[in-house]
Amino acid sequence: MVGGGGGSGVGGGLLENANPLIYERSGERPVTAGEEDEQVPDSIDAREIFDLIRSINDPEHPLTLEELNVVEQVRVQVSDPESTVAVAFTPTIPHCSMATLIGLSIKVKLLRSLPQRFKMDVHITPGTHASEHAVNKQLADKERVAAALENTHLLEVVNQCLSARS
Repeated sequence: MVGGGGGSGVGGGLLENANPLIYERSGERPVTAGEEDEQVPDSIDAREIFDLIRSINDPEHPLTLEELNVVEQVRVQVSDPESTVAVAFTPTIPHCSMATLIGLSIKVKLLRSLPQRFKMDVHITPGTHASEHAVNKQLADKERVAAALENTHLLEVVNQCLSARS
C-alpha cells in the first residue's frame, strides 16, 4: 500500500525533501463554558478534528503534520448531524512516496478517536500530488486499508506516526 522507500523514518536512505518549510503551530483552542457543561451535547467540529490530527508525526522528519503544513484546519470539513468528516492533506512535495502512509495515519487516528457512526474521507488536496488519484483510491478502499493495517511492519510505522514525541 505504501510506495517504495527512501525516508529515514521508514527503512533508511536519503530524505526526499531534506529541507522542508516549517510552519508555526497554532495555539491551543480555549475551552468554553458550554464545552465544560456535561448537560449540553457537544458536537464535533473542524477544530476538534484538526486538534486530533495536527500532532501526527511526519514519517520522514521529526516534525508534525501541522508544522509541515500538511494538515490545516481550513481543509477539514465536518457535519456532526450527518456524521461525516473530510480531511484534505497536502504532501510537502508533488512526488512524496509517503503520501499514502500519511493519509493512512490520519485515517487510523480518526478511526481510533471518533464514534463509529462517522464516515471518513481522507484525501490529498486536489492538484498537489503526482499520484493523487491512486492514493485517494487506496485510502477510500476499506478492504485495502484493513489489509494494510494487518501488515505488522506498516502498523508499527503508523503507530510511530501517531505516538507522542518525547
